[in-house]
Amino acid sequence: MLGGEELFMILDNNKARDVNIAYIGGGSRGWAWGLISDLASQEELTGTVYLYDIDYEASKCNEIIGNSIKGKDYTKSSWNYKAVKSIKETLTNADFVIISILPGTFDEMESDVHAPEKYGIHQSVGDSVGPGGQFRAHRTIPMYVKIAENLKKYCPDAWVINYTNPMSLCVRTLYEIFPEIKAFGCCHEVFSMQKLLINALEDILNVKDVKRSEIKINVLGINHFTWINEAYYKDINLFDVYSKFVEKYYKDGFEGNEAGHWMNNSFESAERVKFDLFLRYGIIAAAGDRHLAEFLPGNWYLKDPSTIENWKFKLTTVKYRMNQLKERLETSKRLVSGEEKFRLKQTGEEGVNLMKALLGIGDMVTNVNIPNYGQVIGIPTGVVVETNALFTKNSIKPVMAGKLPNNVLGLVHRVVMNQETILKATLAKDKKLAFTAFVNDPLVVNISLKDAEALFNEMFDNTKKYLKGWV
Repeated sequence: MLGGEELFMILDNNKARDVNIAYIGGGSRGWAWGLISDLASQEELTGTVYLYDIDYEASKCNEIIGNSIKGKDYTKSSWNYKAVKSIKETLTNADFVIISILPGTFDEMESDVHAPEKYGIHQSVGDSVGPGGQFRAHRTIPMYVKIAENLKKYCPDAWVINYTNPMSLCVRTLYEIFPEIKAFGCCHEVFSMQKLLINALEDILNVKDVKRSEIKINVLGINHFTWINEAYYKDINLFDVYSKFVEKYYKDGFEGNEAGHWMNNSFESAERVKFDLFLRYGIIAAAGDRHLAEFLPGNWYLKDPSTIENWKFKLTTVKYRMNQLKERLETSKRLVSGEEKFRLKQTGEEGVNLMKALLGIGDMVTNVNIPNYGQVIGIPTGVVVETNALFTKNSIKPVMAGKLPNNVLGLVHRVVMNQETILKATLAKDKKLAFTAFVNDPLVVNISLKDAEALFNEMFDNTKKYLKGWV
């Protein structure tokens, strides 16, 4: 069985491939720095990264930061970084396109995440589903329509890697507008589940020094609502191991050697939500607790602050994100001025390795988001699903993942069809249709229609500058 497996065999260490990478959102103070680090940490590629951002000065800063490490003895490859002002210059002759953008500002995100709280709707992330995920999608989809049109015009043969959320709808929009596009979405949530299975192996069987690539899994579902129905380490069935692990830690949660770490980190948890889902459904929920909770009825894990605390995860507030950005802006200033030196820190993301596989530098199997061609039974064709896929030279072949149990498929199918409605409503600029998706969301169903309509209209008004022409 293939799954979560990295099969890199370097074909030629003496000749680096020269590639052009277009980065839409190249002013990022997070993902862009990670890409700079990952590219510099391997030997098989070299080339130019074109940084495009609506904030040109931000991309100019990253140009300076990226070029500051050129030729350093601690780098394994040489890259040129160039900030550009036009999308045409960015995309022309691109071999790969990376998309990592923030759709809107923190003002809109503030509404996405916190406006629903006055109606008792709590969101731990607010970027994929729930009221926040829906309105983020309404802003993002038109942006991706334009991106898809430009990709078709300037670099139709390029491979496109998406990191933006809502992941499923971003990739789905690209294919809706440009069906021949070669695009896929990358997400690291499943990687964390593989690491948790490594923890279970050590804790239950005292098996140590296991690599993530040795954890063989079958992934199926949609982004941030992924599931695993097969998992092995060599000849060990990890479902048996995980079952004992869950039984041991279900009540108090698993925190390793860092008891209480989830209380001080908005992105951490004690894994109790995924443990509970395993006990309910007998299948491994593979995303982080913060994401999983938002796909399920709001009175399960997000009912109120005390319920959330009981399940041992945190709400990621917009204030927290703003403080993070403030710190990164200060770091950017120091890096640009030379006061601070850029240090390589590999991210663990797989984007660069996937580029190499698509160039023919070894094969690779991993989980990605691409349209459903039949790899997930019971989900409509064309809907973007997350499963394993085999990456080879200029090719992605999805691994046939099979079918979710009916009781889990019902949960996933509801979200899938809601996302299809959101896409249709956004493309048609149909407010009435969008509202039908809003009231069908699992986090919204517990409030009255009157309150749902009031909340929908408030959130619509808060992001209306991105929703011109809606009726």
